[in-house]
Amino acid sequence: MLRVGVALVLALCIVGCGNATGARQQGSSVARLRITVWPQGKAGEKAVYTLSCPTSKSTLPAARAACKKLSHLGARAFAPVPRGTACTLIYGGPQQALVTGRFAGKTIRAVFSRSDGCQVARWRRVAFLFPHSLASP
Repeated sequence: MLRVGVALVLALCIVGCGNATGARQQGSSVARLRITVWPQGKAGEKAVYTLSCPTSKSTLPAARAACKKLSHLGARAFAPVPRGTACTLIYGGPQQALVTGRFAGKTIRAVFSRSDGCQVARWRRVAFLFPHSLASP
């Protein structure tokens, strides 16, 4: 009887752990994002894209690659610059972007610009979400 109990507990643990891991992995790569990009700043025209991961009904070019890159970046993809960070005062351009939606089970509302060195670094980290944003007019 003891062997049966131990086997049952072991089986439940394996099944339960497998499901938790699978759900966590699947949830971490799920994204439903709306990406608005102003290549010439907010005074200019905007481009709007959608990204759904796994890729279905995405309008973002190279959506499959973008999903893979987002999965690798995880939470830092949309992380703001920490308060108190010293940033170079190097202007990177007028480009701006807004990303809203859900990523890895969390609500996302991230504003991107190229107003200083820290913001340029954030922009570069996820530039694959902003196609043609640096193209000349």
